[in-house]
Amino acid sequence: MTEEQKDTSVPKTVGAASPTDEQSAVSSSGRGVTSPYDSPTGALPRLPSDFPPLSPDLAKDVPRTEEELGLDPDIPSVGEQTRANDSAAYAFASIPPAASPSGGEPSRPRLRRNGDNRRGTLDLGLFVLRLVVGGTFIYHGLQKLTTWFHGQGLDATRDMMAAGGWDHATLSTALVIAGEIGGGGLLVLGLATPLAAAAVLAVIIDAWLWKQGMIPGFQYKSSVQSGVELESILAGTAVVLLLTGPGRLSFDRNRGWATRPAYGSFVVLILAIAAAVGTWYWLHGGNPLTGIGPFK
Repeated sequence: MTEEQKDTSVPKTVGAASPTDEQSAVSSSGRGVTSPYDSPTGALPRLPSDFPPLSPDLAKDVPRTEEELGLDPDIPSVGEQTRANDSAAYAFASIPPAASPSGGEPSRPRLRRNGDNRRGTLDLGLFVLRLVVGGTFIYHGLQKLTTWFHGQGLDATRDMMAAGGWDHATLSTALVIAGEIGGGGLLVLGLATPLAAAAVLAVIIDAWLWKQGMIPGFQYKSSVQSGVELESILAGTAVVLLLTGPGRLSFDRNRGWATRPAYGSFVVLILAIAAAVGTWYWLHGGNPLTGIGPFK
């Protein structure tokens, strides 16, 4: 038996260059082809015509320019780039840029500071008013407590209160002296001004009611013993200090009521009047407005 002769020849690769192709390459280039990569256009395999494309996009031409890609770059000018950079920098800043001092509307804190500083002589005027009103109350309180300034002293004051129709003369005397000396002293210092003004206001309202009720009719002129002219002036100035505050020349200068009193001062005013009327009816009683208008 004879063995089959094995085919030792190299199998032909699909798409490989044939001897005819090699000869054409030699004739065109003038030199032998030793590798398919020496003449890629002639040696590389090509896809069969009947082989379907892998993707429809592969059949399209690859874009190579910006027009083919559809790009239309918009390059900003130098001025636009500067403004854009400034805007981006301020967008991340925690504090906005300050306004120009030559123009523009000033900020609200600046207006508020300027408004507070333009008080002129208001604080000095309030200080003088506090000295006069507070000093007057201290003067009358020391007259009742001691014999200073030609005063009658504590015992004579208590007897005067009892003769004037005040119940609990000792308590009434203590209240009026504490209100005059304590409230007047705090007014001079400008300390706890709303409470100080309320204290002297309550005291002077009761003094006004007491003197007014001594004789029927309206007693205002100071030429008579029952005249309430001085009491009316002191009550009015106490109300003014309660509503305006003591000003900056006081121990209350850092308090809100020192320069910008609000509705709280009006509430204290109502409470002071209510305290004076309640004390009058509790410790004295009677109608002090007898003979005035409809009060008969």
